[in-house]
Amino acid sequence: MNRINLPPFLQPGDKIGIVAPASVLNYEDVLPGIDIFKREWGLEVVEGETLKTASNQFSAPDDVRLADLQAMLDDPSIKAVIAARGGYGCSRIVDQLNFNQFLENPKWVVGFSDLTVILSRIYDAGYASLHAPMAKSITTDGAELAKESLRQMLFGEMPHYQVANHELNRPGTANGQVVGGNLCILAHLIGSETDVDTDGKILFIEDINEYLYNLDRMMIQMKRAGKFDKLAGLIIGQFTDMKDNSNPTFGKTYYEIIHEHIAGFDYPVCFNFPVGHVGDNRAMGVGMEAFLNITSEEVSFQFANSKI
Repeated sequence: MNRINLPPFLQPGDKIGIVAPASVLNYEDVLPGIDIFKREWGLEVVEGETLKTASNQFSAPDDVRLADLQAMLDDPSIKAVIAARGGYGCSRIVDQLNFNQFLENPKWVVGFSDLTVILSRIYDAGYASLHAPMAKSITTDGAELAKESLRQMLFGEMPHYQVANHELNRPGTANGQVVGGNLCILAHLIGSETDVDTDGKILFIEDINEYLYNLDRMMIQMKRAGKFDKLAGLIIGQFTDMKDNSNPTFGKTYYEIIHEHIAGFDYPVCFNFPVGHVGDNRAMGVGMEAFLNITSEEVSFQFANSKI
């Protein structure tokens, strides 16, 4: 198991960078989030070039997105880098990123969805990162608890998540490093340099806008690759806007598909956890140690790392 270090927690007045390393966005959409970072959290914000550029579906050509993110990682005055949005594009630049300066001055990197590959690369570099709301999504409906969870984790106040029981849950306790993210990205990382080692870990997965048969295929791919074999625990997040064939239908719901593929294992499993492409997307510390307790009444999830 990799020994994972924590970047320094933020202090009021610290400088953070906002970049768009994947899909194009409307600059106006990130202004409310930037305002939160400035006015509510007392941070100085440096805006990347890619917040205001476009190249077809991407925020900019690969070399520009790479340079924008690299500059934020290299700048020792920037204490955290928060993605503006996800979409698609991070896999096209992840292997060209250089982490030499990052290792000299580590910082928090925040994002989810397509950013899963970047968070995995940072884990490989020996540091924790945050799968959490981004500048665009932090102001969506229902994001109040998620926003607060990100603030807590960036400033070193570890949140304690308590979630209602789900009928498919498997009770039990687990300790371990937290890994995971978007299921589609995790499946595509298998066999690559940023493949995620899940042995002994608490794995969390989420996804959006996939056909049910493709969810089944991704679960099979993960299972065939041994990603579910030696988990300490499994957290099933939100699977939003899932699609079915028109005729014939697949015949199972998304949670039933997942449940079928992990039924043969005996570690604790939590369904319907507040993480994913929803407003209530709680911050998850990738690489951080955590404790998971699932009972017949509720789920308790607590990170062990804190400055307090």
